[in-house]
Amino acid sequence: MEILKNAERMLKKYALCDDCLGRQFALLGYGMENKTRGYSIKLVLAMQAHEKALNGNKRAISLLKKLVLNGNFQTAKVLLEKLDVKPDGEKPFKCYLCENKFEEIENLAKKAVEKMKGWEYETFLVGITLPKEIMEREDEFKSEFEVTYGESLKNHFSREIGKKIAKLTGKEADLKNPHIVVLVNPFTERVKVQVNPLFISGRYRKLVRNIPQSKWICTKCQGKGCERCNWTGKMYPESVAEIISTPVLEMTEGKTTAFHAAGREDVDARMLGLGRPFVIEVKKPKKRFIDLKELESRINDFGSGKVEVLNLNFALREDVERIKKGEGTQKVYRVLVELENEVSDGELEKLERILTGCKISQQTPIRVLHRRADLTREKYIYETKVKKLTPKIIEMQIRCQGGLYIKELITGDMGRTKPNVSELLKTRATPISLDVLDVVM
Repeated sequence: MEILKNAERMLKKYALCDDCLGRQFALLGYGMENKTRGYSIKLVLAMQAHEKALNGNKRAISLLKKLVLNGNFQTAKVLLEKLDVKPDGEKPFKCYLCENKFEEIENLAKKAVEKMKGWEYETFLVGITLPKEIMEREDEFKSEFEVTYGESLKNHFSREIGKKIAKLTGKEADLKNPHIVVLVNPFTERVKVQVNPLFISGRYRKLVRNIPQSKWICTKCQGKGCERCNWTGKMYPESVAEIISTPVLEMTEGKTTAFHAAGREDVDARMLGLGRPFVIEVKKPKKRFIDLKELESRINDFGSGKVEVLNLNFALREDVERIKKGEGTQKVYRVLVELENEVSDGELEKLERILTGCKISQQTPIRVLHRRADLTREKYIYETKVKKLTPKIIEMQIRCQGGLYIKELITGDMGRTKPNVSELLKTRATPISLDVLDVVM
């Protein structure tokens, strides 16, 4: 058999433990461990050699000696004794590929479990780091013997250590979304724990104006603290993200948070209706199995009258991307507009007609040029409703594509947004207040 011939060639040149020999044929056969596979190959080689030796084949004696010396195979040693042949001396066995590190699997697993204490988790993943010379040695070995059905040393260590950890903890290994990752170097016996973030999704409502969505660093001192920011390092004392994060960090005992939302409203705009979708990412949480109803209550108490959350759920990293893509979905706005001159009901009806099913050409507003590229974008308005409140004040409700700047739709932004309310009504229009009523995901 080709398997036995290749295995014999390997063992005649290099010392290989059962695990490392079996790993070279890992893709052949199912339901057995590499250690069992390696032991079985050595056993068959020993049996064949014994049969040949009994028939006077001296080369078979040489193979039995190699199985003792390079295979650390005690059965071969017993067979030599039965044949009244002494092995070729004795020396401490050291596997050429793993340097006997598979014998340390149990200790490495126990060390990992000790490092994992103090963190709440149900799933884990074992990552393996290997010295460069070990990886190069394995590559050269595979090339020399044309190994085509083998498994990598990394995978082998990862699986074996993972099985031991699962047995010791009762937790499950998870390749896709592990709560915790154990990084092990079997050769230095260094073990590190990497705690993956906890993701919580929901919607937030901002009930007052003049609160930014995220922490706004003072532009003068860059967060160091100065007279302008009253030595806080911030342009505003609090933000939506900070209000939500504070109770989250208290309950999870996390280190920090990152706040991800489907777009953002202006500082002076409220976020009403069903709220804006968001995902909060908690980094290095010690506790991840928390009561979300209790968390919701704590956040709403902490942000009472200013910010509230609803529909909290545990989320995944992929939900962050989904939320970010949601910036381009439909938004519904309500804006109060003050007109310089009175306009007729007919002109307002015409405005409503023109701005329904309308494409808006909008060059990046002057007020955000410092942070956005100066480009012209087309945005679509699905529906506009206009209501006169006083002779010079109207209320507009606009359902549009996300990313349309509403204030500039009203003013025209010195001709950078076309068409616009000021232009269509032939009078200066100024937005008084702006509210986001819905973000349609």
